[in-house]
Amino acid sequence: MGKEPTSMQKYLAELLGTFMLVWIGPGAGVVAGMLGVKGLADVLAIALAFGIAVAAAIHVVGKISGCHINPAVTIALASRGRFPWKDVFPYICFQLAGAVIASLLFVACLGSQASTSFGLGATTLNSGAGVTIPMGMIGEAIGTFFLMFTIMGVAVDSRAPGGWAGWIIGMVVAGIIITLGPMTGASINPARTFGPYVGNLIFGGPCPWDQFILVYCVAPILGAIIAVFVYDYIAQPDKGK
Repeated sequence: MGKEPTSMQKYLAELLGTFMLVWIGPGAGVVAGMLGVKGLADVLAIALAFGIAVAAAIHVVGKISGCHINPAVTIALASRGRFPWKDVFPYICFQLAGAVIASLLFVACLGSQASTSFGLGATTLNSGAGVTIPMGMIGEAIGTFFLMFTIMGVAVDSRAPGGWAGWIIGMVVAGIIITLGPMTGASINPARTFGPYVGNLIFGGPCPWDQFILVYCVAPILGAIIAVFVYDYIAQPDKGK
């Protein structure tokens, strides 16, 4: 195209990228539940779906908006001056909107049982395994740290080899889900949890907002911010870009 995308084009790209993520990722969890897939196969299927969705979104909308598709990523980049603060609020609003639209349309495709029986793939703490809110916060912060650290290394650092960011980030997301998923659902993205929670609020599925604020919002944002500062300190990438 040659020309710089307009602000609205960037915002819509974030909406569509987050829509893709939430439609495919949590959607895979709902479908796995409906098909009766359980155990490791369930986790692997969901992890693969998320990884593919992230990789595809990065390659499709990355050149338009940077493909944050995650409020934690947007805030973390802004915290180090790598993204303008004036765009943080609209980016997050469009990310959240994309997540909500994806969840609502999933109900339109599969009916209200996608929410009432399978929670629209929403993330919740595995209280049956003894996972508490503080434990969940630590897990989500660490998971998002690894995600953001990878983003810095393969997508933000000007020395990174071109063409690999989408697949490397997608694989890291899949790996984090395999490890963290059985504990917290591995959100590592406030928008990913927000969309299904809003859908569940409307259609009667689970939406523990007390967990959302601390575990799925505060913790990922802190983890991402720490990752940006740590990467800049140890890697010292080109800050002039």
